[in-house]
Amino acid sequence: MSGKTLTPRPSQLARDAFVGRFGDIYEHSPWVAELAWDRGLGDRQDTPLGLAEAMSRELREADPERQLEVIRAHPDLAGKAAIAGTLTDDSTREQAGAGLDQCTPEEMARFEKLNAAYKKRFGFPFIMAVKGSDRHVILAAFEERLLNSLEEERGMAIEQINRIALFRLEDRADS
Repeated sequence: MSGKTLTPRPSQLARDAFVGRFGDIYEHSPWVAELAWDRGLGDRQDTPLGLAEAMSRELREADPERQLEVIRAHPDLAGKAAIAGTLTDDSTREQAGAGLDQCTPEEMARFEKLNAAYKKRFGFPFIMAVKGSDRHVILAAFEERLLNSLEEERGMAIEQINRIALFRLEDRADS
């Protein structure tokens, strides 16, 4: 991964251009990119890992309510937005890559049941960086994480969102 560079180089972009290019990395939350740019970007942030670290710091350091807004901006896995085709392009690719668009009716019913139980328990959607996973791994993680505390799941959601951001930045980088 170290040989990849983001083009155009984030450190060389004006704020509006930077936010225009990277403001969608965090689902419906361009403020993360805005704050990362405001803090200052250097050569290290011209790589997917460097920019992901800078942006993830902004989410980790955000106040809890703002973090919750980012968590809640994420769609349910294999949920109604996926069925209706209203996911962002990134979310559509990520869910399809994990085979969530190929669920059997029984698996879909299981996802719906788990999504509802998770939201009822935690007040936000289940979030998992699904790249490299399949629907069976995701369903198992869903059931396991339902046993976590609210504090553990909030932390896990932030961690998973930051992993998603890294994957998205890697997908935008040159080889």
